[in-house]
Amino acid sequence: MKTVKSLLLAGIAVAITGSMFITGCGGNGKAGGSDSTDNTILGAGATFPNPLYSKMFSEYNKATNLKVNYQSIGSGGGIQQLTSKTVDFGASDAPMNAKQDSAIAVPVVHIPATAGAVVLSYNLPDMKDTLMLSPDVLADIFLGNIKKWNDAKIKAINKDAKLPDMDIQVAHRSDGSGTTNIFTTYLTKVSKGWEEKVGKGSSVNWPVGLGGKGNEGVAGSVKQTPGAIGYVELAYAIQNNMAFAKMQNKAGNFITPSIASVTAAANITIPEDAKVSLTNTDAPDGYPISGLSWIIIYKEQKYNNRTIDKVTKMLKLIQWMAHDGQQYSAALNYAPLSSNAVSVGDALLKTVTFDGKPVLQ
Repeated sequence: MKTVKSLLLAGIAVAITGSMFITGCGGNGKAGGSDSTDNTILGAGATFPNPLYSKMFSEYNKATNLKVNYQSIGSGGGIQQLTSKTVDFGASDAPMNAKQDSAIAVPVVHIPATAGAVVLSYNLPDMKDTLMLSPDVLADIFLGNIKKWNDAKIKAINKDAKLPDMDIQVAHRSDGSGTTNIFTTYLTKVSKGWEEKVGKGSSVNWPVGLGGKGNEGVAGSVKQTPGAIGYVELAYAIQNNMAFAKMQNKAGNFITPSIASVTAAANITIPEDAKVSLTNTDAPDGYPISGLSWIIIYKEQKYNNRTIDKVTKMLKLIQWMAHDGQQYSAALNYAPLSSNAVSVGDALLKTVTFDGKPVLQ
């Protein structure tokens, strides 16, 4: 039985040698998920939930012997691979947009898998206090309007903090990213200047800063660059012993990102298609840059010589992730799904068909 590490390394190798992988799985260009054994599931996408997914897939493998090879390549890459049918499922921190829906051309379903926080991590070696940021100051930093850490607007919020006379170095994602979508959706809601000049999306034209690939790339840039600030998933900041800011929410409270504050933000009605944004929550104790992450699959699963056995195993895996798999969330700083999100996901899974017939009863 392969270890999680070997599975992840295998996934990286698949990502690097994409065309070779497709040819090597039968030479007919069919999806890797279809041509591999029925006991191996291939997925690709979001780096945001990767620490949690790695744990989930490892535990599920121990219990069932099902192997899950997940490539943490970013939400955009995961949707591209799902569209080209080189994986069994995609993973994204943003619902598919109209352009992506048009490219895939057939119905898909979005199953909520986890919820987490996008945090502002910073590298200020001599600062002992926790940085506090307001929506307008955050937008001005990423617009390039605030260039120094001792800017009067930052000092007004952090009156007792030792802020250095140091240039701000902005770090952002270079790849198509659901984390970017969550972050820019938030900025678009709270800043008219950001909405007009940049807008929201999984990829945007950044006014300033240097790009890094994946949450890992941005976290690495921030950690290695004094004066840097960047947005990463909470688990990456904690695992890398990085400082992260308190954000002022709509109620005016400065909120520390945590399981509790993300849970508060996620305590909303989930629509039937599960596509919803948690950013800029009304909850007075909610962290304002929170988001769901989804597993995305085709609604009709009979394609590219897939078997009903393989499809059933995949759907049971996703169902387990939304139920029993949630027990691993808290230790990795993700918020367990709300009961509403789980119920919506269960209903969506029951709409998935094989040759027109529901797979799960």
